[in-house]
Amino acid sequence: MIDKQAIQAALAAGIANGADFAEVFFEDTRRTTVGYKDGKVETALSGCDYGAGVRVLSGTNCAYAYTCDVSEAALKQAALAAAQTLQAAKGEMCKDFVLRPARPLQPAAIHPQDVSMAQRAQVAKRAYEAARAFSPEIVQAMSTVMDVHQHVVIANSTGVWVEDERSRARLAIQAVAAQGAEMQTGFEGPGAGAGFEFFDTLDIEGTARTAAETAVTMLHAPFCPAGRVPVVIDGGFGGVIFHEACGHSLEATAVARGNSEFAGKMGQQIANKKVTAIDDGTMQGEWGSIGYDDEGNPSQCNVLIRDGILTGYMIDILGGRRMNMAPTGSGRRQNYRFAPTSRMTNTFIADGTDENVLGEVPNGLYAKRMGGGSVNPLTGEFNFAVTEGYWIQNGQIDRPVRGATLIGKGSEVLMRIDGVEKGVSLGQGMCGSVSGSVPTNVGQPRIRVSEMIVGGRED
Repeated sequence: MIDKQAIQAALAAGIANGADFAEVFFEDTRRTTVGYKDGKVETALSGCDYGAGVRVLSGTNCAYAYTCDVSEAALKQAALAAAQTLQAAKGEMCKDFVLRPARPLQPAAIHPQDVSMAQRAQVAKRAYEAARAFSPEIVQAMSTVMDVHQHVVIANSTGVWVEDERSRARLAIQAVAAQGAEMQTGFEGPGAGAGFEFFDTLDIEGTARTAAETAVTMLHAPFCPAGRVPVVIDGGFGGVIFHEACGHSLEATAVARGNSEFAGKMGQQIANKKVTAIDDGTMQGEWGSIGYDDEGNPSQCNVLIRDGILTGYMIDILGGRRMNMAPTGSGRRQNYRFAPTSRMTNTFIADGTDENVLGEVPNGLYAKRMGGGSVNPLTGEFNFAVTEGYWIQNGQIDRPVRGATLIGKGSEVLMRIDGVEKGVSLGQGMCGSVSGSVPTNVGQPRIRVSEMIVGGRED
């Protein structure tokens, strides 16, 4: 545990040497991962992140230093090294700390240190065996069990003192189906903001069979047609399109510098009136939730788009200074080695009122599961692979198709969403940006885009 006096000395050193704001972020994180492949445990890793980062600000100038030595002398030296790079005038005095109340949004009943490697291996083995048993065409399966517990302390020169406990657990299962030289994969990766007890409530075998079924289905699917057609995108991981093509463009990281297609558009219509989009870090027990962000601000439910109108951005402290706007509890970082910046938490398109958006499509694509892709935050242009897709004919699913790619521009897709059902579902993942990799949820109900460019090829 870090000493309060050491933090006070570091903050005072930063302020005395030119900063108008100083912050210390301390973490003690314990994580364990067990991987199972080819009928045996392939990896069994356990480790910790223990250290502190010191950030100093002068106006919109920022400097950051970190150390795994959390003694008073080491933290003070880190603060001095950071503050001296600012070359600013002497700042104000630090305020006395006021402890903010705990907000346990990711409580753990079973902590990582209370679970043996054998217990984790048993969960991974069950998933592996269920996937392999699904079909003789499943030639390989890989399962990973991960659990992590993080304790953080954030204190700054304005008097903020925050402590937050964060627990996460996840099962990742990938199944590979093969026939001759052809191979297809299926993946499932459910997770939650909880301890190891998460695996007691998870349908481990059912999750593994779903991954295997996707692989086998896509193995025998014909290639997808190409063209401009209506596209129905499922919930859960379907939300990755909004996350990547629109969500990053609503972060202060991009907006504050004008590197976003949505910069300067507050109050304007940027989406179909059926679209309401939310980033909510306050959801109990969810993968992307945080009691407090990594700058010591309480997490919030931020409505980004309401009925098609842009109503908010995701803002960190430094971004807020550049934009002259208040932080929204969105400052996040991978660990103490990274300075924080604006990031998403649980980001999703909210429930709509439509009953059956697929039934109104005469000819188009149903994207049940999305894969990786790329996006340009400045223009919003993107392309994403569809890892599980089906062709729609006369409002019905006609056949599975593979090799589909969705191509478009975030702002155009938002305006073309003409159908939103009820029933938001979330998918768990890790999001990478300038402050490292952080856990985020993506999601939505099933939606329909009136027209998208679908890349594909038929036999």
